[in-house]
Amino acid sequence: MYQLNWDISFRNKEGIYNLGILAECQIEKSVKNLADFATIILPEADMNKVLRVQDFIKSGDEVKIRLGYDSDLSLEFEGFVKEIITEDSSLKISCEDGLFLFRKGIPNKEFKPATVKQIAQYVVQNINPGYKVVTDYDLVYDKFTIYQATGFDVLAKLQEETGADIYFDMKNKALHIHPAYLRKSGEADYSFQHNIETSSLEYKSAEFRKVEVTVESVGLDGKTISKTVGQTGGEKITKKVGRLSSNAVKIIADTEYKNRMAPGYEGTFDAWLIPYVEPSFTIGIYDDDYLYKDGRYYTESVVTNFSESGGKRTVTPAIKLSK
Repeated sequence: MYQLNWDISFRNKEGIYNLGILAECQIEKSVKNLADFATIILPEADMNKVLRVQDFIKSGDEVKIRLGYDSDLSLEFEGFVKEIITEDSSLKISCEDGLFLFRKGIPNKEFKPATVKQIAQYVVQNINPGYKVVTDYDLVYDKFTIYQATGFDVLAKLQEETGADIYFDMKNKALHIHPAYLRKSGEADYSFQHNIETSSLEYKSAEFRKVEVTVESVGLDGKTISKTVGQTGGEKITKKVGRLSSNAVKIIADTEYKNRMAPGYEGTFDAWLIPYVEPSFTIGIYDDDYLYKDGRYYTESVVTNFSESGGKRTVTPAIKLSK
């Protein structure tokens, strides 16, 4: 029988503080969000004694969350404390991953033109020159303006407009920017008969999908640059981006259409803490009753909930990668 276990630690210039009590912990990770988040919930008091974690934990402290069973714990989250909130007889410690470091203002600048990599390098140089940029997604902006923004704001705009997967590797001090669904960081397998607890998954074949994607930009001459791909009569998606080049607009439209048209599952499923999984994992989803649905999928998001009542992951698969 597995015994739930956890280890949560905080580090600052005064040393390491290990949490001794926990009511609940939730970790949200998604390739669709710029940053990953964790919320640690503590009772306001223990044994009739008010907890004063604020005496030991402050905004900006490093945090590591390990969860699992018995002595087999996985590093589920690494980042920084964003804020501590007292609410409804509990303490909430809100945390953000390594992109917390980019929540600093950077100088105004206008690029004309610039690649995504050049913009990212400007951000990194003004946050910490010791960081590096790793990217293979070098779309071109005809014009990109930074005005009264933090580095986080700029990266969020790049992700929203290009659809890139953006994350910060704390260990190697590297900002990564890659095309969506290409980064592979691990593998896990799931079965409806063995380790999927509940599911809202619905399988959709490509022949039953009708999608029309339009991506629009505005050129330096003020004229609209537009690219439409797909079929009329179904789901209609319009995406407005910044002043990207016409070639970049075409790439984004084609990529969005391809991803939308892939056959496979839509929805979520719930599983336990084992196997470990996170966004960018390749996961196998198998069903002994419907073998034609079997396949390997890209993991879009994982929400992990941990408390005395148990540990659960809610997993959202994205595009189907292979059978």
